[in-house]
Amino acid sequence: MLGLFYPYGIVLQAIALLHFARRRPDMYWLWIILLGGGLGALIYIVVEVIPDVGLVRGAFQVFPRRKRIKELEGLILDNPSIGNYEELGDLYLDDQQFARARECFDRVIAKTDEIDPHYRRALCELALEDFTSAAADLEPVVARDPKYDYQRAAGLRAHALARLGDREKADALFVQVLETSTLSETQYNYACFLADAGRGGEAREWAERILRKKATMPDYIRRRERPWFRKAAALFKRVR
Repeated sequence: MLGLFYPYGIVLQAIALLHFARRRPDMYWLWIILLGGGLGALIYIVVEVIPDVGLVRGAFQVFPRRKRIKELEGLILDNPSIGNYEELGDLYLDDQQFARARECFDRVIAKTDEIDPHYRRALCELALEDFTSAAADLEPVVARDPKYDYQRAAGLRAHALARLGDREKADALFVQVLETSTLSETQYNYACFLADAGRGGEAREWAERILRKKATMPDYIRRRERPWFRKAAALFKRVR
């Protein structure tokens, strides 16, 4: 049986180990990969790697996205419309070119009062750690639609206020949002806020609340939430 995997067993193990290092699934998989050889690695790939393909679909869209970026960069020279700048800003944001995306949304916001460009510019500003501008951009978004993007906008505004040192407003907004929101991002940011405020017991409770989700989540959601589980576990250890 093992001969069927020779000489490809080492390649399968390398693929499995690389994926394990990046995605950090349950630790028992590491022993299956190492002790099971090519067969163990193949089982891991079938169970863990293949279902993850949907989560990394964006990585396979890099070249089409950048091709479209080049097209739009040329197109806006002749047709600097709001639509072209908004699409280019979205593509820059997906490509993690946050400064360029912000410049595009600057142009869009100058010509429209829609809240979505403000929200997307705030995402750029948070990535650039410009929390003052992010809080300002998120203010009209939350004022006009408190539940915008499943309350993520409100949660991010609370996070920006916390990073700016406005603890009273941040705390009140976090509490308000988390009465109904179950976003792990917001829960984690609140836990970090509590830890920084010296409220370690409460921070542990929120970190533990994130970790408890693993037991009841469907597999496809649990895969998406893994980064937050890792961050919550690290925070739990730090404040323990």
